[in-house]
Amino acid sequence: MSDNIVSAVLTFSLLAAGTAAIGSERVTSSRAAPARTVTSVVMLPTVTIIGHRAATTKVALLPAIVVTGHRAPVAVAYEPRANARPGLE
Repeated sequence: MSDNIVSAVLTFSLLAAGTAAIGSERVTSSRAAPARTVTSVVMLPTVTIIGHRAATTKVALLPAIVVTGHRAPVAVAYEPRANARPGLE
């Protein structure tokens, strides 16, 4: 039960921290955007692929499972309640 509470507290804390971070960025983002600088485009030479991947040759064999015994079936007593919802049986 305590792990559920800790998980809820951590989730809420993360949500609150994210909200505070976005809010503080919105408040401080009123400054002007930096001017864009002109950049030149660099063209790289073409690459030709000449190798191919080898086909897989290894096969993984798993051990066989052999069932050596069976349990006897268990009888379960079941009596529907009078206040059970109709249509569920």
